[in-house]
Amino acid sequence: MSNLPFALPSEQQGEKQGEKQGETMLANTALRPSTPGQELICSLIGLSLKLGIGLVALVSLARLAGAYQERLDRYGEIRAVLDIQQAKLLKAQHRFDQLFSTGGEQKLIQEQDQWIAPNRMRVVWKQPQAQANTPFPTVEQPGGNGAQPQATH
Repeated sequence: MSNLPFALPSEQQGEKQGEKQGETMLANTALRPSTPGQELICSLIGLSLKLGIGLVALVSLARLAGAYQERLDRYGEIRAVLDIQQAKLLKAQHRFDQLFSTGGEQKLIQEQDQWIAPNRMRVVWKQPQAQANTPFPTVEQPGGNGAQPQATH
């Protein structure tokens, strides 16, 4: 405390006691024991944080599960369409192979039974203009004259 190069023993003791008192005051203010109320508040804050984080995790997992289920449903639909298209492709490839094998032309002609034979005449029935406006064809003639439909070549 004095600026003298030497200090008296009584001054040194006083200085040491003052330092000890300052340290204990500092220690008392910094590390004082908490009260049960403060511990309860801290515990409640920690519990609410844990519950909040848990709730966020559960909501995220529920949304992920829904998105995953939707992806599985879409995959199933796409897979079903792909299987149908592959079956059509295999059928078309098999038919193509049959048509370009030996005798394929005759097989095609036999399958096409709606074709008209060369020695047959095609008949096309035309309606008179008055009946062309009706939505459905009828067998009755307007006016009841008994005229038959006309055949063309």
